[in-house]
Parts: sequence; structure tokens; C-alpha cells
Amino acid sequence: MKTRQGIMMIAGCLLSTAALCASQDTDFARHAASGGLAEVSMGKLAESHAQSADVKSFGQRMVQDHSKANDQLMAAAAQANIKLPANPLPKDQAVINRLSKLHGAAFDRAYAEQMVKDHKKDIAEFEHEANSGGNSNLKTFASNTLPTLKEHLQMAETLPGTPATSSGQ
Repeated sequence: MKTRQGIMMIAGCLLSTAALCASQDTDFARHAASGGLAEVSMGKLAESHAQSADVKSFGQRMVQDHSKANDQLMAAAAQANIKLPANPLPKDQAVINRLSKLHGAAFDRAYAEQMVKDHKKDIAEFEHEANSGGNSNLKTFASNTLPTLKEHLQMAETLPGTPATSSGQ
């Protein structure tokens, strides 16, 4: 009898772990989708609101790379039966709304700072999913996307208006 109870407890723990992993994967996919949609929207804003040619070019790169990543995430999420948001989550939409009111050098500064912040957060989330996610498709997506996110962070850190580039002014 005690053996059966032990097996049931272990089975229950395994089911709880599987549910936790599934929840982690779902949260990751939804946040990554929202962030990707936001990156595309903010990139489009950069193309029209930025003063610096470097910021405009970076915005174009964000639209291109994050549109591609969004398509890849949609495929991985579909295989995992995860429904992704069609629009940025409210927190991400608030950032888009704030940036949409800025133009010129003020936009450049705020966008550059946001891109550094976002990409640092994204890299941490993608590394966590790649290392400890439960769904192999999402883990692969996260692993494959990480090098691009790291490149984006390096690029963002050199944009006009970031602390590294504006400290000498």
C-alpha cells in the first residue's frame, strides 16, 4: 500500500512539473509574441520619428528581424497548441504609445534606451526558455533566436542617445 501511495505521489509531482513547464512555455511564448509585435511597431516608429539615420536603420532592422522571428514563434506555438496574442500586451502597448508622441532627438534617446532595456530582458527570458523550457519547439526557437537578440543589444548600445554614446557630450 505504501508503495502505491509513493508511486501516486511521484506521478502527481511529475504531472505538476509538466503543468508548470507547460505554463512556463505558454508564458514565454505569449510574452515573446507581444514583445516581437512591439519591436516591429517601435521599429516602424523609428523609421518615421527618428532624427538619426542610425536609429532609422536600426528600426528597419528590428522590423525585418522581429517579423521573421514572429513567424517562427507562431509556427512553434501552433505545434504546442499555444494561442498567441494578435496585438502587444497592454504593458508593451503603453511603451509604443509613449514613443509615438516623441520625434527627433527625443525619440532617438528614448527609443535607444528602450531597445537596450528590452533586449537585455529578452535575452534573459530567451536564455531561460532555451535552458529550462519544457517544449522542444519553443526551446529550439529560443536557442536559435538568441544570437540575433544579442546582436540587437550590441547594436542598440551604440545608438545615439544611449548612456555609452552620450556620456562624452
